[in-house]
Amino acid sequence: MANNKQPVLKRCKALGISPNVLGINKSSIRNPKKSRRKQSEYGLQLAEKQKVKFIYNVLEKPFHQYYERAAKSDGITGEVLLQLLERRLDNVVYRLGFASTRREARQLVNHGHFTLNGVKADIPSMLVKPGDVIAVKEKSRSSVKFQALAEMNATSFVPKWLEKDKANSSGKVVAMPERSDIDFDVQEHLIVELYSK
Repeated sequence: MANNKQPVLKRCKALGISPNVLGINKSSIRNPKKSRRKQSEYGLQLAEKQKVKFIYNVLEKPFHQYYERAAKSDGITGEVLLQLLERRLDNVVYRLGFASTRREARQLVNHGHFTLNGVKADIPSMLVKPGDVIAVKEKSRSSVKFQALAEMNATSFVPKWLEKDKANSSGKVVAMPERSDIDFDVQEHLIVELYSK
């Protein structure tokens, strides 16, 4: 599996996003250098695509497959693309507060700490649908990691399309995510324009 080894804060600074979007409560002490050169239309589109790929921790090939799927479906392509990315299992685990970052959520899913509708789920790219129940495995609940996360995320915000059951360390998908549920600044129409050339 390919990994981006570039420091997260450096990448956030280059893409112009806040590390808080990734769940990281750090900030760079360096002042960002503003380029005097005007960015081309292609440069803006590419930067937007790279930003979304970095936030959701998705490589180029799977990201392009999500775009192809979004283009074939009904609805606005850009919004459907973001909806597909939000429905990934690793993102849902992060949104429910079972991990402090999406990268950590991906690792926890890979290690088999979660079940989807009572069945072990260890593929981060699985897409959830309304009615699905995501739960921490019984064996994993007693681990120090999940107990610390439970205390840390006791008052964490859960989007309205998800429902969290803190007592049972589980969550339920109650609806499909909407465009208003995306909590970071993204111009998805630029990604659509880039791929439709």
